[in-house]
Amino acid sequence: MNEPNSRHPLVGRQILRMNGLGNEILVLDLRDTAIRVAAADARAIGRAHGLHFDQLMVLYDASGDAAASMKIFNIDGSLAQSCGNGTRCVGWALLRNAPARTLKLESDGGLLDVTRDGDLSFTVDMGAPVLQWERIPLAGEGADTREIVLTPPVSGAPETFSAVGMGNPHAVFFVADAAAIDLAALGPKIEHHPLFPERVNASFAQMLSREKILLRVWERGAGATRACGTAACATAVAAARLGFAAREVAVTLPGGDLRIVWRDSDDHVLMTGPVEFEFERALTSDIFARADA
Repeated sequence: MNEPNSRHPLVGRQILRMNGLGNEILVLDLRDTAIRVAAADARAIGRAHGLHFDQLMVLYDASGDAAASMKIFNIDGSLAQSCGNGTRCVGWALLRNAPARTLKLESDGGLLDVTRDGDLSFTVDMGAPVLQWERIPLAGEGADTREIVLTPPVSGAPETFSAVGMGNPHAVFFVADAAAIDLAALGPKIEHHPLFPERVNASFAQMLSREKILLRVWERGAGATRACGTAACATAVAAARLGFAAREVAVTLPGGDLRIVWRDSDDHVLMTGPVEFEFERALTSDIFARADA
């Protein structure tokens, strides 16, 4: 055994593997410790057998009255401000043995309220969407974020998109046939397009009706995913702003359906969907061999 690896502070810590609509989620609870996860640690965990993830949800002590403060890592070690599917999984992890039905979580995207609707169904109040170009953020000035021309154009991509911030930036392209989109080709080009100084999540949405949307997502730092909760929220908001849908829709992703409500009373977006627990195991020293190198 490599001696430095055996002393890595994460060795022996329990990690949960879960999924939200097939979105691969790991939950690592580090509350009541001084341990902090570095980008190299997250990448090392993601390389370990059985621990590949779309998002790694790391829980620290909260600064206020929230149950935990979340740091959210993508598989490449970059940080995400929000993750709806991951937040539902954290809700399950923290409420599974508790009598309470609700909790509050801190994230870089803001405070999130989580409600347990059933054993494996949770609703997350994702807060109000960000619609101002400078806060999403976009490069340039004064853009009407309902419909923006993609400049410079990307071959094969639609000419226009809607921009929405849901704790992280989203570009929503409405298309006639989402299945026909070459996500692997277009996703990276849009993620790194100069219009998006912090990169972007690229969504391709097909309106099946005013009540249902078919969605495929390229997630920044993660690539093509089976589900993305914040993208579903952003798409529902974009569709309502353009008059394509009302403020409550079902969004169908490759992993399944989410119910999204853009609430009139306070402008908050509520996301409801399932979670699934897969296993729990301890992190071992061999995982961090490359991280320590």
